[in-house]
Amino acid sequence: MSEEKEQNTMNLQQKLQGKTLEEMKAMTQELFAETRQYQELMMMYECAIKEVQTKLEVLDEEFSVRYKRNPISNIESRVKTPMSIVRKMQKNHLEITVQNIMAGLNDVAGIRVICAFIDDIYDIARMLASQDDIRVIRIKDYIQDPKPNGYRSYHMIVEIPVFFSKSKQIMRVEVQIRTIAMNFWASLEHQLRYKKGIENIEDIDEISQELLEAAETIAQTDIKMQNIKNKIGKFTDIA
Repeated sequence: MSEEKEQNTMNLQQKLQGKTLEEMKAMTQELFAETRQYQELMMMYECAIKEVQTKLEVLDEEFSVRYKRNPISNIESRVKTPMSIVRKMQKNHLEITVQNIMAGLNDVAGIRVICAFIDDIYDIARMLASQDDIRVIRIKDYIQDPKPNGYRSYHMIVEIPVFFSKSKQIMRVEVQIRTIAMNFWASLEHQLRYKKGIENIEDIDEISQELLEAAETIAQTDIKMQNIKNKIGKFTDIA
């Protein structure tokens, strides 16, 4: 990195110190909006999402023809905002540069796969991992080992080659696979937990306990629905 770039990075980090969230957001958006390298990198992440999403759609279509049903209910995707990227880099004590975004962050590009049943989650994960051009970097199974707050989901960090006009680039994408019930809980938990105005510790503890109980109820419902589906499968040709 040139001295000029290093100085610009240091200046940015110094400017971010002591700023409010809105001020930081404005500064980072302004910085990245004017950075051609950043724009190109975000385009590459968008293309990586398209590559992985296409694979998932193909698997879902094949499954539909073979077993007469779709294991995937919905696919959502996103690229982290400039503000989210900066906050994550600061949390990981990384110098704020375009190069470090790609080298130090695994979840800039994200895909969320919503399935009907628990077995579908592991089927989709297995089929995706078996692709010749997919390399699994890391797996976190929060279904078998839920987070303390009750969160459940299956997380994969995968690498996939993306072919551009002059080069091939290996890109990382985070894939989260969960049931409809798990996704409902996670979305609601995020809305409630980050809602402004809850400051009393007792209220926070009470809400956290109720969310944990709700997560357990949802988990048991997922298991029951899986068992019912398995029983029905004995009498039909539906997997």
